[in-house]
Amino acid sequence: MRLKDKVAIVTGGGVGIGRAYSLGLAKEGARVAVADIQEDEARKVAAEIKRLDGEAFAVPVDVTSPEKTQAMADETVKRYGRIDVLVNNAGLYTVLKKKPFTEIDPEEWDRVMAVNVKGLFLCTKAVHPVMKKQKKGKIINISSGTVLGGTPYFLHYVSSKAGVIGFTRALAREVGADNICVNAITPGLTISGSNQEGVLTPEQREDRRKRRSFQRDQYPQDLVGTVIFLSSDDSDFITGQVINVDGGANMH
Repeated sequence: MRLKDKVAIVTGGGVGIGRAYSLGLAKEGARVAVADIQEDEARKVAAEIKRLDGEAFAVPVDVTSPEKTQAMADETVKRYGRIDVLVNNAGLYTVLKKKPFTEIDPEEWDRVMAVNVKGLFLCTKAVHPVMKKQKKGKIINISSGTVLGGTPYFLHYVSSKAGVIGFTRALAREVGADNICVNAITPGLTISGSNQEGVLTPEQREDRRKRRSFQRDQYPQDLVGTVIFLSSDDSDFITGQVINVDGGANMH
């Protein structure tokens, strides 16, 4: 098991792709803090991990709150004594409706930025002192392939996910001396329970498949291996990087 005795926090870990990250990390031996604003869903995932002989607990978090992100970190240390990995996965996407930028109201723009960018900042601030004291840590930020393709009618979302890449690169420079790796992943459109219906028509999904080298839908499990790699000692000399996982739709 590649992550034996490591402790990982997964934000948004109770649903969709985050659930797959939580389960995948636990399968490799990590003790997982399943952090989610949907506390009931987080509890379900933690219970599922325990049924599979893993170690996990659920912790409620609103990533836009300094107090709640700090409480998330504190509770993880209280339970497990350390924090080795932070997967900044929580984000606003499925609730957003495609619309021209002229129709996005400022409140919606601010909410997307608060969750998708400020949330990374607050979660990272909360875990940094622990990782610095340990002289090692892994921070994995989930960006989006929409940044690479410039997907229209989601201007706030795409802008926020471009911010994740800038955040990753600048933070990697700041925490290198602490031996903390900071990397990002840009997933392609991933079919999970939360976005399976309503986001794309069957015709649009078929068009997405045709644009890939691997002409099939992308699923959460397609991303788990990259998260495990970036969480493991195998990636100790990799930082400030963006790894694109989309079946060969974008190449850069």
